[in-house]
Amino acid sequence: MTVIFQTLGGLGLFLFGMKIMSEGLQKVAGKKMRWILSVVSNNRFIGCGTGILVTSIVQSSSATTVMLVSFVDAGLINLAQAIGIILGANIGTTVTAQLIAFKISAYALPAIAAGVFLKFFVGKRKWIYVGDVLLGFGLVFYGLATMKAGFAPLRHEPAFITLFTRFNADGPVGIFLCILAGTALTMTVQSSSATVGITMALASQGLLNFEASVALILGDNIGTTITAELASIGASINAHRTARAHTLFNVVGVFFIILIFPLFLKMVLWISGFVMHMGPPDLMIDGERPNIGRYIANSHTVFNVANAFFFLMFLPYLVKVATWLTPYDKAKKDMDDLHHIKYVDLKFVEVPSVALAQAGLEIIRMGEAVQTMYDDVIICLKERSIKQLSKWRKREDTLDILQREITMFLVRVMQGNISLEESREVRSLIRMTNNIERIGDATENIAELISEFIEQGLYLSDEALSEYEGISNEIRKYVTLVVDSIKREDKEIMAKAQELDVNVKRIVEKIRESHLIRLQSGVCTVDPGLIFVNSITAFERMGGFCFNISQAVAGLR
Repeated sequence: MTVIFQTLGGLGLFLFGMKIMSEGLQKVAGKKMRWILSVVSNNRFIGCGTGILVTSIVQSSSATTVMLVSFVDAGLINLAQAIGIILGANIGTTVTAQLIAFKISAYALPAIAAGVFLKFFVGKRKWIYVGDVLLGFGLVFYGLATMKAGFAPLRHEPAFITLFTRFNADGPVGIFLCILAGTALTMTVQSSSATVGITMALASQGLLNFEASVALILGDNIGTTITAELASIGASINAHRTARAHTLFNVVGVFFIILIFPLFLKMVLWISGFVMHMGPPDLMIDGERPNIGRYIANSHTVFNVANAFFFLMFLPYLVKVATWLTPYDKAKKDMDDLHHIKYVDLKFVEVPSVALAQAGLEIIRMGEAVQTMYDDVIICLKERSIKQLSKWRKREDTLDILQREITMFLVRVMQGNISLEESREVRSLIRMTNNIERIGDATENIAELISEFIEQGLYLSDEALSEYEGISNEIRKYVTLVVDSIKREDKEIMAKAQELDVNVKRIVEKIRESHLIRLQSGVCTVDPGLIFVNSITAFERMGGFCFNISQAVAGLR
Protein backbone atom coordinates (compact mmCIF):
# COMPACT_ATOMS: atom_id res chain seq x y z
CA MET A 1 0.00 0.00 0.00
CA THR A 2 2.88 2.34 0.72
CA VAL A 3 4.04 1.95 -2.87
CA ILE A 4 0.58 2.82 -4.20
CA PHE A 5 0.15 5.83 -1.91
CA GLN A 6 3.60 7.20 -2.72
CA THR A 7 3.17 6.69 -6.45
CA LEU A 8 -0.32 8.17 -6.71
CA GLY A 9 0.45 10.89 -4.20
CA GLY A 10 3.59 11.83 -6.12
CA LEU A 11 1.61 11.92 -9.36
CA GLY A 12 -1.01 14.12 -7.69
CA LEU A 13 1.65 16.53 -6.44
CA PHE A 14 3.24 16.57 -9.90
CA LEU A 15 -0.04 17.37 -11.70
CA PHE A 16 -1.05 19.94 -9.08
CA GLY A 17 2.36 21.58 -9.32
CA MET A 18 2.13 21.77 -13.13
CA LYS A 19 -1.31 23.35 -12.84
CA ILE A 20 -0.23 25.97 -10.30
CA MET A 21 2.98 26.79 -12.14
CA SER A 22 1.26 27.06 -15.51
CA GLU A 23 -1.54 29.25 -14.14
CA GLY A 24 0.99 31.49 -12.39
CA LEU A 25 2.95 31.94 -15.59
CA GLN A 26 -0.23 32.61 -17.55
CA LYS A 27 -1.29 35.29 -15.08
CA VAL A 28 2.03 37.01 -15.63
CA ALA A 29 2.09 36.63 -19.42
CA GLY A 30 -1.49 35.73 -20.38
CA LYS A 31 -2.53 38.95 -22.12
CA LYS A 32 0.81 39.29 -23.91
CA MET A 33 0.47 35.66 -24.98
CA ARG A 34 -2.97 36.31 -26.51
CA TRP A 35 -1.67 39.41 -28.28
CA ILE A 36 1.33 37.57 -29.71
CA LEU A 37 -0.85 34.73 -31.00
CA SER A 38 -3.41 37.07 -32.56
CA VAL A 39 -0.88 39.17 -34.53
CA VAL A 40 1.30 36.31 -35.74
CA SER A 41 2.95 36.74 -39.14
CA ASN A 42 2.00 34.82 -42.28
CA ASN A 43 5.58 33.50 -42.36
CA ARG A 44 5.36 29.84 -41.27
CA PHE A 45 8.78 29.89 -39.57
CA ILE A 46 7.94 33.01 -37.56
CA GLY A 47 4.66 31.33 -36.61
CA CYS A 48 6.54 28.26 -35.43
CA GLY A 49 8.90 30.45 -33.42
CA THR A 50 5.90 32.17 -31.86
CA GLY A 51 4.49 28.80 -30.79
CA ILE A 52 7.83 27.82 -29.25
CA LEU A 53 8.11 31.11 -27.36
CA VAL A 54 4.56 31.23 -26.00
CA THR A 55 4.44 27.57 -24.94
CA SER A 56 7.90 27.74 -23.35
CA ILE A 57 6.80 30.75 -21.30
CA VAL A 58 3.45 29.46 -20.08
CA GLN A 59 4.50 25.79 -19.87
CA SER A 60 1.19 24.66 -21.35
CA SER A 61 0.72 23.51 -24.92
CA SER A 62 -2.95 22.92 -24.00
CA ALA A 63 -3.51 26.64 -23.33
CA THR A 64 -1.83 27.50 -26.64
CA THR A 65 -3.82 25.01 -28.71
CA VAL A 66 -7.15 25.94 -27.10
CA MET A 67 -6.62 29.61 -27.91
CA LEU A 68 -5.50 28.83 -31.45
CA VAL A 69 -8.62 26.76 -32.14
CA SER A 70 -10.72 29.67 -30.84
CA PHE A 71 -8.82 32.24 -32.93
CA VAL A 72 -9.22 30.15 -36.08
CA ASP A 73 -12.90 29.68 -35.27
CA ALA A 74 -13.33 33.46 -35.06
CA GLY A 75 -11.36 34.08 -38.26
CA LEU A 76 -8.63 36.06 -36.45
CA ILE A 77 -5.94 33.83 -37.91
CA ASN A 78 -6.08 31.40 -40.79
CA LEU A 79 -5.59 27.65 -40.81
CA ALA A 80 -2.00 27.74 -42.10
CA GLN A 81 -0.96 30.24 -39.40
CA ALA A 82 -2.52 28.14 -36.65
CA ILE A 83 -0.82 24.94 -37.83
CA GLY A 84 2.55 26.69 -37.92
CA ILE A 85 2.10 27.90 -34.33
CA ILE A 86 0.99 24.47 -33.10
CA LEU A 87 4.11 22.93 -34.65
CA GLY A 88 6.09 25.41 -32.56
CA ALA A 89 3.98 24.63 -29.49
CA ASN A 90 4.98 20.98 -29.84
CA ILE A 91 8.61 22.04 -29.55
CA GLY A 92 7.90 24.50 -26.73
CA THR A 93 6.26 21.83 -24.59
CA THR A 94 9.49 19.79 -24.61
CA VAL A 95 11.04 22.46 -22.38
CA THR A 96 9.06 20.96 -19.49
CA ALA A 97 10.57 17.53 -20.14
CA GLN A 98 14.06 19.03 -20.22
CA LEU A 99 13.47 20.80 -16.90
CA ILE A 100 12.23 17.76 -15.02
CA ALA A 101 15.12 15.66 -16.41
CA PHE A 102 17.62 17.65 -14.36
CA LYS A 103 18.49 16.48 -10.87
CA ILE A 104 17.19 19.45 -8.96
CA SER A 105 14.83 17.69 -6.55
CA ALA A 106 16.98 18.97 -3.70
CA TYR A 107 15.64 22.46 -4.44
CA ALA A 108 11.99 21.35 -4.39
CA LEU A 109 11.30 22.01 -0.70
CA PRO A 110 13.07 25.42 -0.64
CA ALA A 111 11.06 26.41 -3.74
CA ILE A 112 7.83 25.33 -2.02
CA ALA A 113 8.75 27.28 1.11
CA ALA A 114 9.60 30.40 -0.92
CA GLY A 115 6.41 30.05 -2.96
CA VAL A 116 4.20 29.73 0.13
CA PHE A 117 5.89 32.74 1.73
CA LEU A 118 5.34 34.95 -1.33
CA LYS A 119 1.81 33.68 -1.92
CA PHE A 120 0.45 34.01 1.62
CA PHE A 121 2.62 36.49 3.50
CA VAL A 122 3.79 39.20 1.10
CA GLY A 123 0.38 40.42 -0.06
CA LYS A 124 1.37 42.18 -3.30
CA ARG A 125 -0.41 40.69 -6.28
CA LYS A 126 2.58 40.31 -8.59
CA TRP A 127 4.54 38.50 -5.86
CA ILE A 128 1.58 36.19 -5.32
CA TYR A 129 1.92 35.07 -8.95
CA VAL A 130 5.67 34.63 -8.55
CA GLY A 131 4.82 32.57 -5.48
CA ASP A 132 2.47 30.42 -7.58
CA VAL A 133 5.27 29.74 -10.05
CA LEU A 134 7.77 28.82 -7.33
CA LEU A 135 5.24 26.72 -5.43
CA GLY A 136 4.25 24.86 -8.59
CA PHE A 137 7.89 24.39 -9.56
CA GLY A 138 8.68 22.89 -6.17
CA LEU A 139 5.63 20.60 -6.19
CA VAL A 140 6.54 19.28 -9.66
CA PHE A 141 9.97 18.14 -8.51
CA TYR A 142 8.81 16.99 -5.09
CA GLY A 143 6.06 14.96 -6.75
CA LEU A 144 8.58 13.48 -9.19
CA ALA A 145 10.90 12.52 -6.31
CA THR A 146 7.96 10.98 -4.44
CA MET A 147 7.00 8.93 -7.51
CA LYS A 148 10.57 7.68 -7.84
CA ALA A 149 10.60 6.71 -4.18
CA GLY A 150 7.32 4.90 -4.66
CA PHE A 151 8.60 2.95 -7.66
CA ALA A 152 11.94 2.10 -6.00
CA PRO A 153 10.78 -1.05 -4.08
CA LEU A 154 9.22 -2.45 -7.26
CA ARG A 155 12.60 -3.12 -8.85
CA HIS A 156 13.06 -5.99 -6.35
CA GLU A 157 9.57 -7.47 -6.91
CA PRO A 158 9.57 -10.31 -9.49
CA ALA A 159 5.89 -9.77 -10.40
CA PHE A 160 6.41 -6.11 -11.26
CA ILE A 161 9.67 -6.80 -13.06
CA THR A 162 7.81 -9.35 -15.20
CA LEU A 163 5.04 -6.79 -15.87
CA PHE A 164 7.31 -3.98 -16.92
CA THR A 165 9.63 -6.14 -19.00
CA ARG A 166 6.65 -6.69 -21.27
CA PHE A 167 7.13 -3.05 -22.24
CA ASN A 168 10.02 -3.98 -24.43
CA ALA A 169 10.36 -2.09 -27.71
CA ASP A 170 12.54 -4.73 -29.37
CA GLY A 171 10.22 -5.29 -32.33
CA PRO A 172 7.32 -3.70 -34.23
CA VAL A 173 4.67 -5.23 -31.93
CA GLY A 174 6.50 -4.15 -28.76
CA ILE A 175 7.02 -0.63 -30.13
CA PHE A 176 3.35 -0.37 -31.07
CA LEU A 177 2.18 -1.55 -27.62
CA CYS A 178 4.42 0.96 -25.85
CA ILE A 179 3.17 3.77 -28.09
CA LEU A 180 -0.41 2.70 -27.42
CA ALA A 181 0.22 2.71 -23.66
CA GLY A 182 1.78 6.19 -23.82
CA THR A 183 -1.17 7.48 -25.86
CA ALA A 184 -3.75 6.04 -23.45
CA LEU A 185 -1.91 7.37 -20.38
CA THR A 186 -1.67 10.90 -21.80
CA MET A 187 -5.33 10.94 -22.81
CA THR A 188 -6.27 9.74 -19.33
CA VAL A 189 -4.28 12.23 -17.27
CA GLN A 190 -4.67 15.05 -19.86
CA SER A 191 -1.03 16.01 -19.43
CA SER A 192 1.88 15.10 -21.65
CA SER A 193 4.25 16.36 -18.95
CA ALA A 194 2.77 13.85 -16.48
CA THR A 195 3.42 10.99 -18.91
CA VAL A 196 7.00 12.16 -19.35
CA GLY A 197 7.43 12.39 -15.56
CA ILE A 198 6.00 8.91 -14.95
CA THR A 199 8.19 7.45 -17.69
CA MET A 200 11.30 9.07 -16.25
CA ALA A 201 10.44 7.86 -12.74
CA LEU A 202 9.98 4.25 -13.93
CA ALA A 203 13.09 4.33 -16.11
CA SER A 204 15.25 5.81 -13.34
CA GLN A 205 14.40 2.80 -11.14
CA GLY A 206 15.30 0.34 -13.89
CA LEU A 207 11.69 -0.71 -14.48
CA LEU A 208 11.72 0.54 -18.07
CA ASN A 209 14.61 0.33 -20.50
CA PHE A 210 15.61 3.19 -22.79
CA GLU A 211 13.92 1.78 -25.91
CA ALA A 212 10.55 1.28 -24.18
CA SER A 213 10.76 4.74 -22.59
CA VAL A 214 11.26 6.40 -25.98
CA ALA A 215 8.31 4.47 -27.44
CA LEU A 216 6.10 5.59 -24.53
CA ILE A 217 7.13 9.19 -25.19
CA LEU A 218 6.16 8.80 -28.85
CA GLY A 219 2.71 7.69 -27.69
CA ASP A 220 2.59 10.74 -25.43
CA ASN A 221 2.83 12.94 -28.55
CA ILE A 222 -0.25 11.27 -30.02
CA GLY A 223 -2.20 11.43 -26.75
CA THR A 224 -1.64 15.16 -26.34
CA THR A 225 -3.62 15.86 -29.53
CA ILE A 226 -6.82 15.10 -27.62
CA THR A 227 -6.71 18.67 -26.21
CA ALA A 228 -7.15 20.32 -29.61
CA GLU A 229 -9.78 17.76 -30.61
CA LEU A 230 -11.84 18.50 -27.49
CA ALA A 231 -11.44 22.25 -27.98
CA SER A 232 -12.79 21.98 -31.53
CA ILE A 233 -16.05 20.31 -30.47
CA GLY A 234 -18.94 22.51 -31.55
CA ALA A 235 -16.60 24.94 -33.34
CA SER A 236 -16.33 26.02 -36.98
CA ILE A 237 -15.04 23.98 -39.90
CA ASN A 238 -11.59 25.62 -39.77
CA ALA A 239 -11.28 24.95 -36.05
CA HIS A 240 -11.94 21.26 -36.77
CA ARG A 241 -9.33 21.35 -39.51
CA THR A 242 -6.80 22.87 -37.11
CA ALA A 243 -7.38 20.01 -34.66
CA ARG A 244 -7.20 17.44 -37.50
CA ALA A 245 -3.89 18.88 -38.67
CA HIS A 246 -2.50 18.69 -35.12
CA THR A 247 -3.49 15.04 -34.86
CA LEU A 248 -2.30 14.30 -38.39
CA PHE A 249 1.26 15.57 -38.09
CA ASN A 250 1.81 13.91 -34.72
CA VAL A 251 0.41 10.54 -35.87
CA VAL A 252 2.28 10.62 -39.19
CA GLY A 253 5.46 11.75 -37.42
CA VAL A 254 5.24 8.86 -34.93
CA PHE A 255 4.53 6.38 -37.72
CA PHE A 256 7.62 7.55 -39.60
CA ILE A 257 9.79 7.18 -36.46
CA ILE A 258 8.48 3.62 -36.03
CA LEU A 259 9.88 2.81 -39.49
CA ILE A 260 13.33 4.08 -38.52
CA PHE A 261 13.11 3.38 -34.77
CA PRO A 262 16.62 1.84 -34.35
CA LEU A 263 18.15 4.74 -36.31
CA PHE A 264 16.21 7.27 -34.21
CA LEU A 265 17.53 5.66 -30.99
CA LYS A 266 21.08 5.86 -32.32
CA MET A 267 20.59 9.54 -33.13
CA VAL A 268 19.38 10.30 -29.59
CA LEU A 269 22.25 8.29 -28.10
CA TRP A 270 24.76 10.13 -30.30
CA ILE A 271 23.35 13.59 -29.47
CA SER A 272 23.16 12.83 -25.75
CA GLY A 273 26.39 10.90 -25.41
CA PHE A 274 28.80 12.29 -27.99
CA VAL A 275 27.54 15.85 -28.43
CA MET A 276 26.30 16.55 -24.87
CA HIS A 277 28.86 14.29 -23.16
CA MET A 278 26.37 12.44 -20.95
CA GLY A 279 27.09 9.11 -19.34
CA PRO A 280 25.36 5.98 -20.74
CA PRO A 281 21.59 5.75 -20.12
CA ASP A 282 21.76 2.34 -18.43
CA LEU A 283 24.46 3.37 -15.93
CA MET A 284 23.36 2.38 -12.39
CA ILE A 285 24.52 4.36 -9.34
CA ASP A 286 23.12 3.45 -5.92
CA GLY A 287 20.32 1.46 -7.52
CA GLU A 288 19.22 4.33 -9.77
CA ARG A 289 19.88 5.41 -13.35
CA PRO A 290 20.87 9.08 -13.06
CA ASN A 291 21.25 9.78 -16.80
CA ILE A 292 18.26 8.15 -18.44
CA GLY A 293 15.90 11.05 -17.72
CA ARG A 294 18.04 13.34 -19.87
CA TYR A 295 18.05 10.79 -22.69
CA ILE A 296 14.25 10.51 -22.52
CA ALA A 297 13.89 14.31 -22.57
CA ASN A 298 16.25 14.52 -25.53
CA SER A 299 14.26 11.92 -27.46
CA HIS A 300 11.12 13.99 -26.82
CA THR A 301 12.83 17.16 -28.08
CA VAL A 302 14.51 15.54 -31.11
CA PHE A 303 11.22 14.00 -32.27
CA ASN A 304 9.25 17.24 -31.99
CA VAL A 305 11.94 19.43 -33.55
CA ALA A 306 12.43 17.04 -36.49
CA ASN A 307 8.68 16.56 -36.93
CA ALA A 308 7.96 20.29 -36.79
CA PHE A 309 10.60 21.28 -39.33
CA PHE A 310 9.64 18.45 -41.69
CA PHE A 311 6.00 19.52 -41.74
CA LEU A 312 6.90 23.22 -41.92
CA MET A 313 8.55 22.48 -45.27
CA PHE A 314 5.33 20.84 -46.50
CA LEU A 315 2.85 23.04 -44.64
CA PRO A 316 0.66 23.88 -47.69
CA TYR A 317 0.17 20.15 -48.34
CA LEU A 318 -0.64 19.54 -44.66
CA VAL A 319 -3.33 22.23 -44.89
CA LYS A 320 -4.79 20.56 -48.00
CA VAL A 321 -4.89 17.13 -46.34
CA ALA A 322 -6.51 18.56 -43.18
CA THR A 323 -9.10 20.27 -45.39
CA TRP A 324 -9.75 17.05 -47.29
CA LEU A 325 -10.13 15.07 -44.04
CA THR A 326 -12.75 17.52 -42.75
CA PRO A 327 -15.19 18.40 -45.55
CA TYR A 328 -17.59 21.25 -44.96
CA ASP A 329 -20.73 19.14 -44.75
CA LYS A 330 -19.32 17.26 -41.76
CA ALA A 331 -18.71 20.36 -39.66
CA LYS A 332 -20.26 20.26 -36.21
CA LYS A 333 -21.75 23.70 -36.43
CA ASP A 334 -22.42 26.37 -39.01
CA MET A 335 -20.62 29.67 -38.43
CA ASP A 336 -23.92 31.47 -38.81
CA ASP A 337 -25.62 29.56 -35.99
CA LEU A 338 -26.04 32.29 -33.40
CA HIS A 339 -28.52 30.74 -31.02
CA HIS A 340 -26.05 29.93 -28.26
CA ILE A 341 -22.54 30.64 -27.06
CA LYS A 342 -19.78 29.22 -29.18
CA TYR A 343 -16.38 29.94 -27.66
CA VAL A 344 -16.65 30.23 -23.88
CA ASP A 345 -16.21 27.02 -21.91
CA LEU A 346 -16.63 26.83 -18.14
CA LYS A 347 -13.82 24.29 -17.83
CA PHE A 348 -11.38 27.14 -18.63
CA VAL A 349 -12.84 29.60 -16.13
CA GLU A 350 -9.85 28.98 -13.82
CA VAL A 351 -7.38 29.76 -16.62
CA PRO A 352 -7.95 33.52 -17.07
CA SER A 353 -5.69 33.94 -20.10
CA VAL A 354 -7.79 31.40 -22.03
CA ALA A 355 -11.15 32.44 -20.52
CA LEU A 356 -10.72 36.13 -21.38
CA ALA A 357 -9.64 35.26 -24.92
CA GLN A 358 -12.78 33.12 -25.30
CA ALA A 359 -15.00 35.91 -23.92
CA GLY A 360 -13.40 38.39 -26.32
CA LEU A 361 -14.22 36.15 -29.28
CA GLU A 362 -17.81 35.82 -28.07
CA ILE A 363 -18.07 39.63 -27.83
CA ILE A 364 -16.81 39.93 -31.40
CA ARG A 365 -19.68 37.62 -32.40
CA MET A 366 -22.05 40.00 -30.62
CA GLY A 367 -20.58 42.94 -32.49
CA GLU A 368 -20.92 41.21 -35.85
CA ALA A 369 -24.51 40.21 -35.01
CA VAL A 370 -25.43 43.81 -34.16
CA GLN A 371 -23.83 45.03 -37.40
CA THR A 372 -25.97 42.60 -39.41
CA MET A 373 -29.08 43.53 -37.43
CA TYR A 374 -28.40 47.24 -37.98
CA ASP A 375 -27.96 46.80 -41.75
CA ASP A 376 -31.14 44.70 -42.00
CA VAL A 377 -33.18 47.39 -40.22
CA ILE A 378 -31.83 50.70 -41.55
CA ILE A 379 -32.44 49.92 -45.22
CA CYS A 380 -36.11 49.14 -44.58
CA LEU A 381 -37.26 52.76 -44.30
CA LYS A 382 -36.28 53.40 -47.89
CA GLU A 383 -37.37 50.00 -49.24
CA ARG A 384 -40.51 49.92 -47.05
CA SER A 385 -40.28 46.12 -46.71
CA ILE A 386 -42.02 44.58 -43.67
CA LYS A 387 -40.63 41.15 -44.60
CA GLN A 388 -37.07 42.44 -44.58
CA LEU A 389 -37.74 44.30 -41.34
CA SER A 390 -38.82 41.10 -39.54
CA LYS A 391 -35.25 39.74 -39.65
CA TRP A 392 -34.14 41.84 -36.67
CA ARG A 393 -35.96 39.73 -34.07
CA LYS A 394 -33.66 36.72 -34.46
CA ARG A 395 -30.59 38.92 -34.01
CA GLU A 396 -32.03 40.69 -30.98
CA ASP A 397 -32.77 37.34 -29.30
CA THR A 398 -29.19 36.32 -30.05
CA LEU A 399 -27.79 39.48 -28.45
CA ASP A 400 -29.84 38.93 -25.29
CA ILE A 401 -28.64 35.32 -24.99
CA LEU A 402 -25.00 36.22 -25.62
CA GLN A 403 -25.10 39.12 -23.16
CA ARG A 404 -26.41 36.87 -20.40
CA GLU A 405 -24.03 33.99 -21.09
CA ILE A 406 -20.93 36.16 -21.49
CA THR A 407 -21.71 38.17 -18.37
CA MET A 408 -22.27 35.02 -16.28
CA PHE A 409 -19.01 33.57 -17.59
CA LEU A 410 -17.02 36.73 -16.86
CA VAL A 411 -18.48 36.97 -13.36
CA ARG A 412 -17.27 33.41 -12.73
CA VAL A 413 -13.81 34.43 -13.95
CA MET A 414 -13.85 37.55 -11.76
CA GLN A 415 -14.72 35.47 -8.69
CA GLY A 416 -11.55 33.43 -9.16
CA ASN A 417 -7.96 34.25 -8.33
CA ILE A 418 -7.14 36.78 -11.05
CA SER A 419 -4.65 39.61 -11.36
CA LEU A 420 -5.53 43.29 -11.07
CA GLU A 421 -4.95 43.71 -14.81
CA GLU A 422 -7.22 40.76 -15.57
CA SER A 423 -9.87 42.19 -13.22
CA ARG A 424 -9.81 45.46 -15.18
CA GLU A 425 -10.06 43.52 -18.43
CA VAL A 426 -13.08 41.61 -17.15
CA ARG A 427 -14.83 44.90 -16.31
CA SER A 428 -13.99 46.30 -19.74
CA LEU A 429 -15.35 43.17 -21.45
CA ILE A 430 -18.58 43.36 -19.44
CA ARG A 431 -18.90 47.05 -20.40
CA MET A 432 -18.44 46.15 -24.08
CA THR A 433 -21.01 43.36 -23.81
CA ASN A 434 -23.65 45.57 -22.19
CA ASN A 435 -23.19 48.44 -24.64
CA ILE A 436 -23.30 46.20 -27.71
CA GLU A 437 -26.59 44.81 -26.42
CA ARG A 438 -27.84 48.38 -25.92
CA ILE A 439 -27.00 49.16 -29.55
CA GLY A 440 -29.19 46.18 -30.40
CA ASP A 441 -31.99 47.61 -28.24
CA ALA A 442 -31.71 50.98 -29.99
CA THR A 443 -31.78 49.24 -33.37
CA GLU A 444 -34.89 47.37 -32.22
CA ASN A 445 -36.42 50.73 -31.30
CA ILE A 446 -35.74 52.05 -34.83
CA ALA A 447 -37.18 48.85 -36.34
CA GLU A 448 -40.41 49.35 -34.40
CA LEU A 449 -40.60 53.00 -35.49
CA ILE A 450 -40.06 52.05 -39.14
CA SER A 451 -42.73 49.36 -38.83
CA GLU A 452 -45.16 51.94 -37.44
CA PHE A 453 -44.18 54.33 -40.21
CA ILE A 454 -44.87 51.78 -42.95
CA GLU A 455 -48.10 50.44 -41.44
CA GLN A 456 -49.56 53.94 -41.11
CA GLY A 457 -48.65 54.77 -44.71
CA LEU A 458 -46.46 57.72 -43.68
CA TYR A 459 -43.62 59.21 -45.74
CA LEU A 460 -40.65 61.46 -45.08
CA SER A 461 -39.74 64.48 -47.17
CA ASP A 462 -36.72 64.11 -49.45
CA GLU A 463 -34.68 66.31 -47.13
CA ALA A 464 -35.61 64.27 -44.03
CA LEU A 465 -34.87 61.01 -45.84
CA SER A 466 -31.44 62.37 -46.83
CA GLU A 467 -30.77 63.33 -43.19
CA TYR A 468 -31.85 59.88 -42.03
CA GLU A 469 -29.39 58.27 -44.46
CA GLY A 470 -26.63 60.65 -43.34
CA ILE A 471 -26.94 59.92 -39.61
CA SER A 472 -27.44 56.17 -40.18
CA ASN A 473 -24.26 56.02 -42.29
CA GLU A 474 -22.30 57.89 -39.62
CA ILE A 475 -23.50 55.50 -36.91
CA ARG A 476 -22.63 52.53 -39.15
CA LYS A 477 -19.07 53.88 -39.37
CA TYR A 478 -19.00 54.19 -35.58
CA VAL A 479 -20.26 50.63 -34.99
CA THR A 480 -17.76 49.28 -37.54
CA LEU A 481 -14.94 51.19 -35.81
CA VAL A 482 -15.68 49.74 -32.38
CA VAL A 483 -16.20 46.16 -33.59
CA ASP A 484 -12.97 46.24 -35.63
CA SER A 485 -11.14 47.74 -32.65
CA ILE A 486 -12.37 44.96 -30.37
CA LYS A 487 -10.96 42.44 -32.87
CA ARG A 488 -7.59 44.21 -33.01
CA GLU A 489 -7.57 45.21 -29.31
CA ASP A 490 -6.80 48.72 -30.58
CA LYS A 491 -5.83 50.84 -27.58
CA GLU A 492 -5.50 53.91 -29.83
CA ILE A 493 -9.20 53.97 -30.74
CA MET A 494 -10.12 57.11 -28.79
CA ALA A 495 -8.88 59.68 -31.34
CA LYS A 496 -11.13 58.27 -34.08
CA ALA A 497 -13.95 57.62 -31.62
CA GLN A 498 -13.95 61.21 -30.38
CA GLU A 499 -13.96 62.50 -33.96
CA LEU A 500 -16.97 60.34 -34.85
CA ASP A 501 -18.69 61.25 -31.57
CA VAL A 502 -18.38 64.96 -32.38
CA ASN A 503 -19.68 64.34 -35.91
CA VAL A 504 -22.70 62.40 -34.63
CA LYS A 505 -23.64 65.12 -32.15
CA ARG A 506 -23.17 67.84 -34.78
CA ILE A 507 -25.31 65.96 -37.32
CA VAL A 508 -28.05 65.26 -34.75
CA GLU A 509 -28.19 68.91 -33.71
CA LYS A 510 -28.36 70.04 -37.33
CA ILE A 511 -31.14 67.51 -38.11
CA ARG A 512 -33.24 68.75 -35.17
CA GLU A 513 -32.89 72.35 -36.29
CA SER A 514 -33.84 71.46 -39.86
CA HIS A 515 -36.80 69.43 -38.63
CA LEU A 516 -38.16 72.40 -36.67
CA ILE A 517 -37.87 74.59 -39.77
CA ARG A 518 -39.77 72.00 -41.84
CA LEU A 519 -42.49 71.79 -39.20
CA GLN A 520 -42.77 75.57 -39.17
CA SER A 521 -43.02 75.76 -42.96
CA GLY A 522 -45.51 72.86 -43.18
CA VAL A 523 -43.18 70.61 -45.24
CA CYS A 524 -43.27 68.05 -42.43
CA THR A 525 -46.42 67.04 -40.54
CA VAL A 526 -46.68 66.02 -36.88
CA ASP A 527 -47.17 62.23 -37.12
CA PRO A 528 -44.19 61.32 -39.36
CA GLY A 529 -42.23 64.06 -37.63
CA LEU A 530 -42.59 62.43 -34.19
CA ILE A 531 -41.44 59.05 -35.54
CA PHE A 532 -38.53 60.73 -37.30
CA VAL A 533 -37.41 62.58 -34.16
CA ASN A 534 -37.61 59.40 -32.07
CA SER A 535 -35.45 57.53 -34.60
CA ILE A 536 -32.86 60.31 -34.51
CA THR A 537 -32.83 60.05 -30.69
CA ALA A 538 -32.17 56.30 -31.02
CA PHE A 539 -29.23 57.02 -33.34
CA GLU A 540 -27.90 59.53 -30.82
CA ARG A 541 -28.06 56.91 -28.05
CA MET A 542 -26.14 54.48 -30.29
CA GLY A 543 -23.37 57.06 -30.60
CA GLY A 544 -23.12 57.17 -26.79
CA PHE A 545 -22.99 53.38 -26.56
CA CYS A 546 -20.24 53.27 -29.19
CA PHE A 547 -18.27 55.85 -27.19
CA ASN A 548 -18.62 53.68 -24.06
CA ILE A 549 -17.30 50.66 -25.99
CA SER A 550 -14.39 52.76 -27.27
CA GLN A 551 -13.43 53.65 -23.70
CA ALA A 552 -13.57 49.98 -22.71
CA VAL A 553 -11.41 48.93 -25.68
CA ALA A 554 -8.88 51.64 -24.82
CA GLY A 555 -8.80 50.38 -21.23
CA LEU A 556 -10.06 53.67 -19.81
CA ARG A 557 -13.16 52.16 -18.18
